[in-house]
Amino acid sequence: MEPPVHRFTDLFRQLGLADRPAEIAAFLARHRPLPARTALADAPFWSPVQSRFLREGIADNADWAQLVGQLDASLRDFARDRQRPQERTAPPQV
Repeated sequence: MEPPVHRFTDLFRQLGLADRPAEIAAFLARHRPLPARTALADAPFWSPVQSRFLREGIADNADWAQLVGQLDASLRDFARDRQRPQERTAPPQV
């Protein structure tokens, strides 16, 4: 596998978001966890342009695909999604 052409910060910049590490961490904390049944590009916090970019990044297996996948994984809480709703606890503080 080839190393990515872009960095995670580049993806945030491409999406028109703040791209410093602390700002990225705050974004992820604010929007996590994204439910398993919600596609990344369908999340309610994206603009139509951002959503289209994310869809195309995956569909075209573009240079951005690996980073879009990383963003998707970063917004999920897989262990939490496997729990029944009554077993869920508040997300950890970041």
